[in-house]
Amino acid sequence: MGIRLPSMILGAKQVLKLTKNQRDVPKGHVAVYVGELQKKRFVVPISYLNHPSFVGLLNQAEEEYGFNHPMGGLTIPCKEDAFIKVTSKLNAL
Repeated sequence: MGIRLPSMILGAKQVLKLTKNQRDVPKGHVAVYVGELQKKRFVVPISYLNHPSFVGLLNQAEEEYGFNHPMGGLTIPCKEDAFIKVTSKLNAL
């Protein structure tokens, strides 16, 4: 069984609505900054916040950052690939 990265990345870009310097977040979504050193901004549906996989990422963020998010949105200190993998699975549900 192989890993199909192109389809996973394609789906992730559609679901995550990757934004660069956009300040507006659509209704029903939240800005999330992901990365260990350099943070990348994603906009995800609020419904992800209740899913156990996403809650695990949020717990990790709480341990490292507490409730102070200097970027202005949620900051999740994980590898971007791990974040995309979790959110891609959420999109498939």
